[in-house]
Amino acid sequence: MTTDADKAAIAALTQKVVAAWAYQDAATFASVFTEDGTMILAGVFCTGRDEIRDHMAAEFEGRYKGTQVTGKPISIRSLGEDAAILLSQGGVLESGETEVSEGSAIHASWLVVRQDGQWRLIAYQNTPRFDANATRGSADRAA
Repeated sequence: MTTDADKAAIAALTQKVVAAWAYQDAATFASVFTEDGTMILAGVFCTGRDEIRDHMAAEFEGRYKGTQVTGKPISIRSLGEDAAILLSQGGVLESGETEVSEGSAIHASWLVVRQDGQWRLIAYQNTPRFDANATRGSADRAA
């Protein structure tokens, strides 16, 4: 069972990612993960801190240059004494944006484990946050 202090530490992982992104710091971003952690994004599958760091370094020089990211926990559930799942919502803020656009909004799953007394991310995956039925309906109408 996770304590309130554990839940606070787990929720703080989202803010560590936000801060690392704000500084476009791929090494700090990757440090949130376990050594063998995985990150799944649309079209991306990274395994291990080094691969995650290298991917994000390239993205901070390319697609995500000058962007910010935001995220907040929706729920935290214990999966035992040293594991939990954090669900969040957020997304990428393009330069000058103060709110996530519908096209950039995501839901994410953060599988976290306690290692050496610290909560770390062992698996992260996100998906667009939109109404798939509404999208499917508009595609059907366009056909």
